[in-house]
Amino acid sequence: MSNPLKKTMVFLGLAEEDLDNQETGVVSEPTPAAAPAARPAAPRAQVTPLRKVTPTRQVSAQAMNEILTVHPTEYRDAAMIAENYRDGIPVILNLSRMNEGDAKRLIDFASGLSMGLHGRIERVTSKVFLLSPEHIAISGDEPARNEDGSFFVSPSA
Repeated sequence: MSNPLKKTMVFLGLAEEDLDNQETGVVSEPTPAAAPAARPAAPRAQVTPLRKVTPTRQVSAQAMNEILTVHPTEYRDAAMIAENYRDGIPVILNLSRMNEGDAKRLIDFASGLSMGLHGRIERVTSKVFLLSPEHIAISGDEPARNEDGSFFVSPSA
């Protein structure tokens, strides 16, 4: 057994030392029918099942007593919007004071926020949006849908 790879495999338990071939110097192919030596079964560790994780903060389905209206001027106003929405307060976003690029970023953020918290986002006018939490029911006329699926309507429309 002068092959270092074979010695390493025997040491790691990946191959068995072949004593017959070692004495005669004859190298033969391992037989696939040879069964490995029976090892005693190792005691198995007890497995603890995973428990379902519930949110630490439950939104109570109380009567709505507050609606926040925000006139953001920069994208960084998104943090304040998210904190209030996460607390279950409906938020009205008036984007008339923002440039088009930042307004699109803020709507993308608000869409992800409402989706992540199982709420809804609806367009009220071309620059005003309503973010309503999951426990708030909104009724009214069905909003007109834009054909391309975007919240933004081109000025020519």
